[in-house]
Amino acid sequence: MKKRTIWVTLLVTLSLIFSLMTWTPVAHAYGGFSEEQKILLQSWRLVNQAYLDDTFNHQNWWQIRQNFLDRKLSKREDTYNAIDEMLATLDEPFTRLLRPEQYHNLQVSTAGELSGVGLQININPDTGNLEVVSPLSHSPAEEAGISAHDRILFIDGVDTSTLTLDEAAARMRGPKGTKVSLTILSQGKDAKNARIVELIRDNISLSAVYATLDKSAALPVGYIRLSQFSASATKEVSDAIADLEKQGADAYILDLRNNPGGLLQAGIEIARLWIDQGTIVYTVNRQGSLDSFTASGMALTGDPLIVLVNEGTASASEILAGALQDNGRGILLGEKTFGKGLIQSLFELPDGSGLAITVAKYETPNHKDIHKAGIVPDQVIQEDPITYQQIGTEADLQYQAALKVLTGNSVLADAG
Repeated sequence: MKKRTIWVTLLVTLSLIFSLMTWTPVAHAYGGFSEEQKILLQSWRLVNQAYLDDTFNHQNWWQIRQNFLDRKLSKREDTYNAIDEMLATLDEPFTRLLRPEQYHNLQVSTAGELSGVGLQININPDTGNLEVVSPLSHSPAEEAGISAHDRILFIDGVDTSTLTLDEAAARMRGPKGTKVSLTILSQGKDAKNARIVELIRDNISLSAVYATLDKSAALPVGYIRLSQFSASATKEVSDAIADLEKQGADAYILDLRNNPGGLLQAGIEIARLWIDQGTIVYTVNRQGSLDSFTASGMALTGDPLIVLVNEGTASASEILAGALQDNGRGILLGEKTFGKGLIQSLFELPDGSGLAITVAKYETPNHKDIHKAGIVPDQVIQEDPITYQQIGTEADLQYQAALKVLTGNSVLADAG
């Protein structure tokens, strides 16, 4: 059996996909059924056992099983299409099939070997539109001015309303140096104002942490920007804090803006770098059972902390932000976060495909369910989109507001 790994909103080259994933190989015999029927039955059974909504969208899940078993499944693609349709009856976009190539791309991307345009994307659960969560720093998408909440209408002329999230992501992936055309509609714009953006794919850097000491204010402020919760993020943040402490930092700004998430364990461990005691996050399954992750008493600093968030702050970032806010450890400043609180498990099927199933949700330490609601900052500071080069400069209104709070007379939270 393959090693079990837990994730929060995994970045897969271009898409914000899961809140939590657990890889589990599946191999069960179904006597009397064809190989195609076995794959379908395994998928049905996993959903039956694990799906968060035990009403299965208020439908007879056993009848759904029979309806799809009665289909003629002569080849594997017929089976995949049937599974796609079966999962679509749940009307919940995060429970879905990953074909072998998609599953392989998922594994490759978790190793940090990414090539594409550098977009995190999501299907808006309310509108069904394909939207940008955020562009990655220094990516072709970021340099082309694509912003959070932009709609992607067409990919190389293909209407995205006909594509699943994985299909859209797959169309934007590709070897370095190749071209892809996106039709983009900015938030609040009329369809006639859609623009075509030609992008050249490139290798995408996933370095998780950028840190520097800002001496421009009345006290030295350590600035840490965390772009995703990768496997190395905890060590990178820990090293950054240690280095900034040596340089004399007396306060910190933790920038989670446009961070779509990553590894659950990284999110928990990074919270433990800031919080000495208290709950970090609760998870709730379909039986209503609570599980929790707590601080370990190993915080690296008790210095005042401001956490920058915006609408691109999602999932694992929201877990960290919620933990810091609810425990009184940091002041959240910026805009309301994305609002993704569902948890998925990903099971590997015998033919190399995978099945993602929403199995639970998470709550902040104060038992706030932030799904579709997001987290409201302690201080709301609106900011128009800025370029990567403007982050942390005078043009960055949220950063400047954080400096003002840190150097003013405000009472700030600390680890004590």
